Amino acid sequence: MAGEAQNPLKERMTIHGELDADSFVPWIRRHAAKLGVTQAITHHSPDRIEIDLSGAPELIDMLEVGCLLGPIDVWVETIDRRPVGNAGG
Repeated sequence: MAGEAQNPLKERMTIHGELDADSFVPWIRRHAAKLGVTQAITHHSPDRIEIDLSGAPELIDMLEVGCLLGPIDVWVETIDRRPVGNAGG
């Protein structure tokens, strides 16, 4: 348990769809904060948002589900996730 808190999962989440809603980025930030997931939005456009995330795997999963179901004024088509690590430069 304590090991998970000390070694959180680090991932990049890429959301694709019709995302041209000013409310979606703040929505993501609020929900990540509620879940205790650290986030940094690295790209935002009308059809793609990229977010670097750090937190417990289950909480990142919950954020993904939330984004899929998220605000009514966006349409999420797909979400891709991949690990982000410090290895190999």
